[in-house]
Amino acid sequence: MSDKRKDAILITGVGKRVGFVLAKHFLAVGYEVIGTYRSDRSQIKILMSAGADLYQCDFNQQNQVDAFIQKIIQRYQSLRMVIHNASAWLPDDCEHSAVSVLNQMMTVHVNVPYQMNLAFEALLTTSSESVGQRDIIHISDFVATKGSTKHIAYAASKAAMDNLTYSFAAKLAPTTKVNSIAPALIMYNDEDTDSYKLKAASKSLMGIVAGVDELINTVNYVMNSHYVTGRVLHLDGGRHLK
Repeated sequence: MSDKRKDAILITGVGKRVGFVLAKHFLAVGYEVIGTYRSDRSQIKILMSAGADLYQCDFNQQNQVDAFIQKIIQRYQSLRMVIHNASAWLPDDCEHSAVSVLNQMMTVHVNVPYQMNLAFEALLTTSSESVGQRDIIHISDFVATKGSTKHIAYAASKAAMDNLTYSFAAKLAPTTKVNSIAPALIMYNDEDTDSYKLKAASKSLMGIVAGVDELINTVNYVMNSHYVTGRVLHLDGGRHLK
């Protein structure tokens, strides 16, 4: 009899912001959570103390990615869901070369999710349950369809991530649903000024920033559906109409 663990939720990039909040949420409602993080932070200790199975992994180091994938395959019998949340956000005019910026954006947002989706296919499709019982969610971005003049590489990589959704939805059906959630601004940074907050909120029709509960509700909606797959769910407050 196998002693591998079952039905965990794997979330990449749990060290801060959205990834941290998602990991805390799923731990609180009783799921086992697997997480990756790049840099050690106080949030990592909080998640570990709550029982999360966390792995330090720099997605720009292929040997670390390979090692992480093998550890999960060896330790777990099945996965309930994979959320590709890990993100990098470099402007095109940063100190790195244009080639380096594009490579880093594509590595984090496309190459690694692509590898993990293929590697974890067996963990997501071994169930004999009815259709739509497993999920992959790519956390994309509003700019994937709009573009960006200052973050061109970032926007292009998120558009490529959305394309992974279409292909993997077809490949992994009917057991596993694959969707993207494409938010605009979800939460402020601690250093954001009041004037920036007002400007950012005014970009949506709703005039507010969504907040993390909105994202959690959207993830839960996808999980609870047995029919929604191959879609990009826009979480932008109507920004496309402004």
